[in-house]
Amino acid sequence: MADRPHPTSIAGGPYDGTTFSYIPGPTLDIDPSLTLHREWTDKIDPITYEVIRHNLWNINEELGMTIQRISGSPVAMYAFDLNSSIFTEDGEFIYYGPYQLYMSGVSDVQVKWTLEHRSKNPGIFEDDMFLSNDPWVGAAHQMDVTLLSPVFHEGKLFCWITNVLHQYDVGGITPGSFCPNARDAFDEGILIPPVKIVERGELRKDIEAVYLRSSRKPYLVALDLRAQIAGNNTAKSRILTLIRRYGADVVKGVMRKIIDNAEQAFVAKLAKVPDGTWRERSYVEVAYVGDRKTYQVMLTMKKDGDKLIFDNAGTADQVCAINTTYSGWRGSLMTAINELLCWDQLYAIGGALRHIEFRPALGCFTSATHPASVSTAPVQAMEISLYPAYNTISKMLSCDPELKKDVMTIGGTSQFPLTVFRGIDQWGEKFGYLLLDPMVGAIGAFSFKDGIATGGQVRSPICRIGNVEHNEQSCPLLVLYRKENTDSGGAGKFRGGNSAAVAFIPHGTTHITQDTESSGAAIPTAPGLAGGYPATTNYYQFKRNSDILERHAQRRMIGDISEAQGQDELLQLRQIDIHQGPSDVYEVAFAAGAGYGDPLERDPEAVRKDVYLEDISPRAAREIFKVVLTGSDEDLRVDVEATTALRHQALTERLGREPRRYAGPRLRVLRQVTDHLDLLDREGARWLGCSRCGQPLGPAGENYKAHCHRIDRPIQAASTLIGDPQRFIEDAVQFRQFCCPACGGLIENEVCRAQDPVLHDVELHGG
Repeated sequence: MADRPHPTSIAGGPYDGTTFSYIPGPTLDIDPSLTLHREWTDKIDPITYEVIRHNLWNINEELGMTIQRISGSPVAMYAFDLNSSIFTEDGEFIYYGPYQLYMSGVSDVQVKWTLEHRSKNPGIFEDDMFLSNDPWVGAAHQMDVTLLSPVFHEGKLFCWITNVLHQYDVGGITPGSFCPNARDAFDEGILIPPVKIVERGELRKDIEAVYLRSSRKPYLVALDLRAQIAGNNTAKSRILTLIRRYGADVVKGVMRKIIDNAEQAFVAKLAKVPDGTWRERSYVEVAYVGDRKTYQVMLTMKKDGDKLIFDNAGTADQVCAINTTYSGWRGSLMTAINELLCWDQLYAIGGALRHIEFRPALGCFTSATHPASVSTAPVQAMEISLYPAYNTISKMLSCDPELKKDVMTIGGTSQFPLTVFRGIDQWGEKFGYLLLDPMVGAIGAFSFKDGIATGGQVRSPICRIGNVEHNEQSCPLLVLYRKENTDSGGAGKFRGGNSAAVAFIPHGTTHITQDTESSGAAIPTAPGLAGGYPATTNYYQFKRNSDILERHAQRRMIGDISEAQGQDELLQLRQIDIHQGPSDVYEVAFAAGAGYGDPLERDPEAVRKDVYLEDISPRAAREIFKVVLTGSDEDLRVDVEATTALRHQALTERLGREPRRYAGPRLRVLRQVTDHLDLLDREGARWLGCSRCGQPLGPAGENYKAHCHRIDRPIQAASTLIGDPQRFIEDAVQFRQFCCPACGGLIENEVCRAQDPVLHDVELHGG
């Protein structure tokens, strides 16, 4: 794909600039009839500052909790598929909540759009609220409905409160509004740019009727809307109470100071790392029924002084139903930025955004133009935008010993294995829903310790999943098992967290109709760092006409789908209208967390414990970690001598000869670049070299990988659970390993299509 120009703003379109995407400029065009509150003071004592600061955080979190309590939706209660935010009067972030992070990452764009396009007509007044779900204005997808509330004080717009909640169904060709086979946005749910749905405190029934008209579950969506209104009213009341107690200029001063402090902290971190460019490449598989193609994703991150620039040029063109808009891409990146660079500022990302530039290549599938299909955006294009940013940012942080502690590899469900099902439920009513269990996720490895098995998702820090009984109450299912998946986490010096699998059959109904909606089943989307191995892929298993009902009649449960007798059926990605009868067993397994560092450097005793706890299999211990274990299951022991010999043999096989440490003169280390790569001084010239043995790996301006010993392996070599990619796609998939040509230690890995060039992932510009 040819690189596209990078506009800072786009004009034109059916309504005020949304044919492509709304990209706010440096200044907002606001009607002068709207007066903004801009008075503030910096004369605030530290105690008052901390009291108000924590009040604002708690107000924002309470907003989300209010929605959960009133909605009752499992989407809100268990997936926490919502978020809340507080903004300044002109749309600058103060806080966003600890729920689904990418949702708030698009809310500031909607606030600014509303200021520019609604301040004159119909006007923005006290006790108004605006509803929006238009991804070309600023939403993740149509089901993520935003409610924006201006907060006024003495006739002036003081700040904004917003919340976003994923709704049950807003229309479209598929119940639940995830439309994996939509041709374009006209096959999907209703698109609503910001419209005034609450006017001076009164819910506008005419606008609500338009909003609910396309829904198959209007009464549930109406309840969610009222939960959102209640959440905003609660937060607004709390903020007005703060103003009455401390004064508007003090509260506004605290808001400004929160942003300024966050900005200073962000700039201080950037000052510790060199200028440079970091790149990551990933893929989405299968864009439509019958497709077997792969679609490249490119992310380039440039650090230039006190600025970060993100660019998605080189990403495949928008296609079928795998797309997201600019706001979705931006919101995804902000999740990684927040968690790796702003975690110490309590989700106050406004200061960082003063130093971040987003350059979308409009028309690629991670910044699609209208009327592209975008209803499945969060589970494909947005996740494939989010997770590569963890690698680019982590590689940048690796340049500083202190910041390296914040390095984290890609976590679980880096492509959400969406299972959309529909039919008649146990009460005889039509239903459409999706399996939320993959929210259990997994946390990838850190630079100094293992990841966390089924530890949730990084994009939703406090997420949880419903009890099995809740799933069975909500839908006509009988869950057979839910379990952690041995060997699913990426191998490494530090292992990625394992993910899970769940299996079920229909119950209380004649059948369920399923659609698969997933990527990351052929090419792992959680590659490791610093030589760490990728996590396993998503996968579905389906066993038709099994003996599961006979087993249950005999009170014999299964712990794995392989124990049931029946006909195995390979489900394809984006397969539709899968008929699942009462004896058909369906298992969904989730991608896990990536590994960090060379698996040959993992402590053998840690490997022994892993096997004992069934976190890894005995096969993985020997084939991947090269650890020899002896004894019984209850008395496992490491054979130290045999392990040393096996690991030496593995290094020899990597190089095709005996490993040896670099024998030349050790060059002066200028700085660390990655865990196994140093920047060296070679007679005044800057070189890169192996941090283990000092072997030079070429001038710093060149791709260090060209000077490494390269090994190309099939992707199945990376995990005991990864199957043949060509079950789903035409492309061959490689697991490329780049190791020091002297000592044989892994420097870095790549997961890629065989035809793709070597990625220049680290390029330093300064010292």
